Amino acid sequence: MDFTALTIQFLKLIADLVGNWGVAIIILTLIIRFALWPANVSQQKSMKTMQMVQPKIKLIQERYKSNPEMMQQKMMEFWKENKVNPMAGCLPMLIQLPIFILLYSALMSPYFIEQAGNADFLFVKRLDATIRSNAGLSNDGKFQVERYVRLQSGKVAKVFLKDGKILDDVKIQNPQKAVTVQGEITPGEPIDLKLQMDNLNLNFATLNNIQKVEVKVSNAQTRETENVTFNRTGDILTAQVPTIKAVQTIHYDVIFLLVLFVLTMVLMQKVMMAQTKTQNQDPQQAAIQKSMTTVMPVMITVTFLFVPIPAGVLLYLVTSNIFQIVQTVIINKQLEKEDENKKANSAKEAVIDAKVIESK
Repeated sequence: MDFTALTIQFLKLIADLVGNWGVAIIILTLIIRFALWPANVSQQKSMKTMQMVQPKIKLIQERYKSNPEMMQQKMMEFWKENKVNPMAGCLPMLIQLPIFILLYSALMSPYFIEQAGNADFLFVKRLDATIRSNAGLSNDGKFQVERYVRLQSGKVAKVFLKDGKILDDVKIQNPQKAVTVQGEITPGEPIDLKLQMDNLNLNFATLNNIQKVEVKVSNAQTRETENVTFNRTGDILTAQVPTIKAVQTIHYDVIFLLVLFVLTMVLMQKVMMAQTKTQNQDPQQAAIQKSMTTVMPVMITVTFLFVPIPAGVLLYLVTSNIFQIVQTVIINKQLEKEDENKKANSAKEAVIDAKVIESK
């Protein structure tokens, strides 16, 4: 099952309903975040409980520091007695990681570029653009190329037969190697392409009857897609496509989106730290959390400067961070209300159970 294609199809369905691919990404983000709401409630409960029991954990660690096996056993008993799962706080992050990778793969795929590569949203000019790229315009009849290119075909082709019949959606086997460049590449001059007929999922009789084939060809370097017509020449299919020299471009709108991501991430971490801070918090742990608030955004920012992250993925991350900030505040207020109710109920039970001492 092609989850990347399914993700793009789902985004396209939302985009057709709302009329914008950027809004579709935001709606997809909200759907994912609302689906993860129960896991985030569990995460914040776990974090709050971990903060409360920290002094007891420290006592166990100090008492059995010379016996690691006994320390591990006592810790397991402590978690069980107090109904605490130390891994519960990691669950939402573990769930979101494959979602991020899937969305990244989808928005970097030629299929998305073909569908919505030129789509804009607010100040973002292209949702497929990275900070620095040489992304060419898809379907403009020419490829932006350098001295070396890596081409791949789409998954299906439109086949025209000599008898006038047209076969739609003919499956192409091994799309990564179906199209090859013939001769040397000179930017600005047409390039000669060859399509291997053996990669078309057709019987031999139909292959012999092919007149021409239309197939979408993507350039991995410039991330553009062109609809190329391959004409039959003898026993091979050939095409010639104009080219222009690829030029690197810095997209300042994507940089601004990255800045928004960093700011929302810093704010999100500060809100989460403020909500989980308690009187029993270990000073060393508090210091570590404080340093992580500074280090993590810097590390991620540096990584994103070298890894090409599309604007659409950054839009997902910014929306997710804003949602997390609001969610953290709401859930924490709910947890505080639950604690107040528990204390109030405990006080009532203490009054009911108290013995009345009659005066003599």
